[in-house]
Amino acid sequence: MTAVAVSALALLSACGGSDAGGGSDDGITMGFAQVGAESGWRTANTKSVNEAAEAAGIDLKFNDAQQKQENQIKAIRSFIQQKVDVIAFSPVVESGWDTVLKEAQDANIPVILTDRAIDSTDTSLYKSFLGSDFIEEGKKAGQWLVEDSAAVDGPVNIVELQGTTGAAPALDRKEGFEEAIAADPDLLIVQSQTGDFTRSGGKQVMEAFLKNTPDIDVVYAHNDDMGLGAIEAIEAAGKVPGKDIKIITVDAVKDGMTALSEGKINYIVECNPLLGDQLMDLAEKVVAGEDVPERVVTEETAFTQEQATKALPDRKY
Repeated sequence: MTAVAVSALALLSACGGSDAGGGSDDGITMGFAQVGAESGWRTANTKSVNEAAEAAGIDLKFNDAQQKQENQIKAIRSFIQQKVDVIAFSPVVESGWDTVLKEAQDANIPVILTDRAIDSTDTSLYKSFLGSDFIEEGKKAGQWLVEDSAAVDGPVNIVELQGTTGAAPALDRKEGFEEAIAADPDLLIVQSQTGDFTRSGGKQVMEAFLKNTPDIDVVYAHNDDMGLGAIEAIEAAGKVPGKDIKIITVDAVKDGMTALSEGKINYIVECNPLLGDQLMDLAEKVVAGEDVPERVVTEETAFTQEQATKALPDRKY
């Protein structure tokens, strides 16, 4: 498990300890509402959560929302009815959670956000948010492109494969990237569309980009899976990914890292999915009524082709 850097925010006092929820008497019961299974990253994240819960002796009630907010809200309400001890979830989108989280709060069941944030102004609705800094990920991607394009004369046309509309990583990775490339006015985003974080979505949108935009220099994909889909579309169009069109992605799952080592992707910013151990540690503390950090940021890096080739043999996801 990677080390974590905890932001210097005030610690929230976890209220609800011993009388939170009403799970089994002999251990903690956690309700976990997952986004879905849309990518290799998500699959690795789900595996990490399940394995960590088993290792910690936590009874995990798992729900797959299939990328639909209404399914997650339904799952959270079911967890409340079952009187679990703690609820954790990775929100499909940022908005629209206040009502159901207030229901959890009224039931004295603490909530932990994993991987993705919400935009609620009432931070008392959850105890902690464990996950990556998506804006920083976007900045890393943009900064690499600024440096890589420094010697290029004239405009550099970028197409962007966005994540799920309204999802925190999609919004933040876009914001961070745009902030970084603003340093070079020749870097231009000429097309931007959601591929829903899926390989099939990335391929479909990239096919449309290639038909509608004759001169594409760079693809910026919000995750590896969409970037891998873009590679399929680029190759089908008779072009060479990584050379004719450079590709930058976020995640660093094994398939993405393999493509990077082969030169089909040019740069990957890491987003670590192995959050299970940290999540179970936070859950145990909030149920016990201990203080926990309001924000826990996972420590991550980025990879070039050479670095990916070295890292691949020991890659766990």
